[in-house]
Amino acid sequence: MTGQLPSSLSPEFHALRQLLKTATIGVVVADLKGRLLLANDAFCSILGWTEQEICIKTWTELSPPEGAGKEETLFEQLRAGSIDHFHSDKGCLRADGSLFVGHWSVWSLGNRESSLVLAMVTGKGQPDLAWRGAEEHFRHVADTIPVMIWTSDVDALCTYKNKCWLEFTRRPLDELLGNGWVEGVHPEERQQCVESYKQAVERREPFQIEYRFRRYDGEYRWVLGSGVPRFNPDGSFAGYIGSVIDVTELKHAVATVRESEDRFRRVANTAPVMIWMAGTDKLCTYFNQPWLEFTGRSLEAELGNGWAEGVHPEDFDRCLDTYTKAFDRRESFRMEYRLRRHDGEYRWVLDQGVPRLNADGSFAGYIGSGVDVTESKQAQEALSLVSRKLIDAQDEERARIARELHDDINQRLALLAVNLDSFQSQPFASTNELLQKLGAVVEDIESLSSDVQALSHRLHSPKLEILGLAGAAASFCREFSDRRGVKVDFQTENIPKELSPEVSLCLFRVLQEALVNAAKHSGSRQFQVRLARVADEIEFVVHDSGIGFLPEEAQKGSGLGLTSMKERLKLVGGELSIESQPHVGTTVRARVPVDRKMKAVGRGQ
Repeated sequence: MTGQLPSSLSPEFHALRQLLKTATIGVVVADLKGRLLLANDAFCSILGWTEQEICIKTWTELSPPEGAGKEETLFEQLRAGSIDHFHSDKGCLRADGSLFVGHWSVWSLGNRESSLVLAMVTGKGQPDLAWRGAEEHFRHVADTIPVMIWTSDVDALCTYKNKCWLEFTRRPLDELLGNGWVEGVHPEERQQCVESYKQAVERREPFQIEYRFRRYDGEYRWVLGSGVPRFNPDGSFAGYIGSVIDVTELKHAVATVRESEDRFRRVANTAPVMIWMAGTDKLCTYFNQPWLEFTGRSLEAELGNGWAEGVHPEDFDRCLDTYTKAFDRRESFRMEYRLRRHDGEYRWVLDQGVPRLNADGSFAGYIGSGVDVTESKQAQEALSLVSRKLIDAQDEERARIARELHDDINQRLALLAVNLDSFQSQPFASTNELLQKLGAVVEDIESLSSDVQALSHRLHSPKLEILGLAGAAASFCREFSDRRGVKVDFQTENIPKELSPEVSLCLFRVLQEALVNAAKHSGSRQFQVRLARVADEIEFVVHDSGIGFLPEEAQKGSGLGLTSMKERLKLVGGELSIESQPHVGTTVRARVPVDRKMKAVGRGQ
């Protein structure tokens, strides 16, 4: 036989195909639309057609015109499910044009998805002989296939068990017939199994049930039992025919897969990243709990292409293009886009995806992860901003030093040189006059030296190494007060001299920057500076009662001051806080943890 049977047929029917080929009665298989799919040798011999010639025809094309309408009506009833079999005396046209009239028995096979019918035909008046021949062939084939086959009568009592069944149980046939087989069903499933069978028999409908059945070695194996009604040639109910298949390994494999999937989902739902999966059609099939918590949406809303609703409109086309191209090429991808968080804020997400493959190497879709990188991008932007401000500040500082050297120091040195040169060309009336001129020159030199020293201290203060942080800070405040003509109230408490050079330099620079900014922008002439140890921290406070400002606006400016102070403090594990409002003054507070080596020293003072 060369006809192709659909794969939806049950395994036991495939095992009986040999029966159809060797049966002494004509057998054909058709779909519910009447298209012929298979014909055995006996049927071909009856009509004188080859199987290829028969399988290009329909059921009605085998009938003479006057009988086609009746057969079509019966097939419509099979399609509608109002009947599952019928018997008919039907005529067929032979290849030589003659008419063959036979007795036809037609059944619907399996469930509705199978959509097939099987028909047996014998010469009119020979059905009983045909059925006996079919039964002999059935028992012969049933004993050679690796499936447990059984039949039952109208009272639901088993009348037959094939060889495979006897080998599985290793019990005598007479112990399995009737209801004897029930003894091998696991006690926990026994009642349910029997009830399911009885209900199916009462309704004359197919059934399928899973239960555990005892093998010859005492082990209970999971089996899948199924059965369909049998009917006599006259259409009366004859009992059931069914099969039982050992599905233990299949259930174990399914359980392993489910356990693996459950384990993956547990891991995925506890991972600190957002995880997603997509099928071969590019549509997302899974999102883990962190993803759902991030978006604040249900799983159903995110599946498919629902997740794309949260992508920022400006990033949508680029994101979709990257995803689609990588998917079509079956290659990994990496992209950044903004995704709407549950609070409505768009956050930058780094999304990476890689192809998934099935066990046979075929493409199964994609799996990927997303990480919120907003803070990282902000840090990068802040670093770039600091770098730009640092370059500007360096250029500004160099320009300031150049101006001081050229416009002040250099001019004063030139003036000093002129004064000294005048000593050669101008006679002095007396020694006192000479001494007065020399005294004025000495004062100019001392002032010049003091200003050069102050300029040097602004670049680097050696007093930190000599006096420590408290002493250097006090000295700076005095110098700052004298130089700027302002009042600086400096207080210190419990500051150890043995602070690390990094912490000392950091706090000293913060003090310089804070006082310079206060004098430049606050409009105040009085400042309070407090340096103290509070618990395990060194705290620096610079306060003024000036015009104040908005810190968040100040950080957007081009100046380096606030940014520089924050970045310096980060390097030593410290932090900066600013309390300021317009017209209410400003308090700059810096805190740095005392390093472990200094904790004992500080408590001993």
